[in-house]
Amino acid sequence: MLTISALNFEKLDGLIPCVIQDLVTNKVLMLGFMNKEAIEKTQKEKRVTFFSRSKRRLWTKGETSGNYLQVKEIIVDCDQDTLLIKVNPMGNTCHTGADTCFNENNTADGISFLENIINDRKSHPIAGSYTNRLFESGINKVAQKVGEEAVELIIEAKDDNRELFLNEAADLMYHYLVLLAAKGYKLDDVNEVLKKRHKVK
Repeated sequence: MLTISALNFEKLDGLIPCVIQDLVTNKVLMLGFMNKEAIEKTQKEKRVTFFSRSKRRLWTKGETSGNYLQVKEIIVDCDQDTLLIKVNPMGNTCHTGADTCFNENNTADGISFLENIINDRKSHPIAGSYTNRLFESGINKVAQKVGEEAVELIIEAKDDNRELFLNEAADLMYHYLVLLAAKGYKLDDVNEVLKKRHKVK
């Protein structure tokens, strides 16, 4: 839980920089500044509100465009003078129409993208989500699904149907990531084990 009174606002005359990061893609979307009132409003409304240094007032990102930044997590740095805010952007972030204020495409793919979505479902459940139904079913059911998908992949591996094989591989990967999340682990934890094994060899 963010404690505003613990933050150091002295370095920038009552303001602290805030790095805005997409929760799913991990892309940095923009940098803004907040005073205490902006942080309080952000916490209360779950939408990012900054303090405009040019207009000298609070402004909620998306108040004119509708492209709000929905707050998912707020992290304080080690010096207590900078915030990292992880969000779900409701459209393009930059006023120019670009995905980010650094003119990067805010797209993601691959396993990390899927893992981020799964962990977001765990932290922020969505009614009707298959992933959430799996979490709710308990660890035994999730583990069972991994076993079932592994068997189906093995069966498809014996044939030469590319589409079916890759679909079963994707199903296994998805359920494997759900199992990791259900146990409280991430792919990084598995990677660390693999790195240690490589060093031993």
